[in-house]
Amino acid sequence: MLISSKGQYALRMMMDLAIHYGGNAVTVKAIANRQQMSEKYLEQVTAALSRAGYLKSTRGAKGGYRLANKPEEYTVGMILRTIEGSLAPVDVPEEESEGVLQLVDCVINEVWDRLGEAIDDVVDHITLADLIKNYNERIGYVYSI
Repeated sequence: MLISSKGQYALRMMMDLAIHYGGNAVTVKAIANRQQMSEKYLEQVTAALSRAGYLKSTRGAKGGYRLANKPEEYTVGMILRTIEGSLAPVDVPEEESEGVLQLVDCVINEVWDRLGEAIDDVVDHITLADLIKNYNERIGYVYSI
């Protein structure tokens, strides 16, 4: 499984907004500057995250974006799936072939299923709050909810 740059940008953007949670709205330009990302590309990510209901936007001179919910309500999996779609390691076709090939495919598909479950288990149990806590510990602060 390879996470696209769009998925990586989405996670970095959401983390940046989580760092600034509770403060003023944050502009795409400010996030792009802090995270050293393309502003134009980040706008595409912002549109997808907004459509998913993850962001609130404010217009005007002090406009920008905020998280729609608390950081602990977003998992890495939610964010990545919004941008990437399925996080399954391979696309397993519904149609199965016959005979020995079917048995081989069935056995191998169990590997892909287990790998997909492991991926889901990791990304669905890490929240933005967890990432911010780790971030703050590394810079010497403590995140409080």
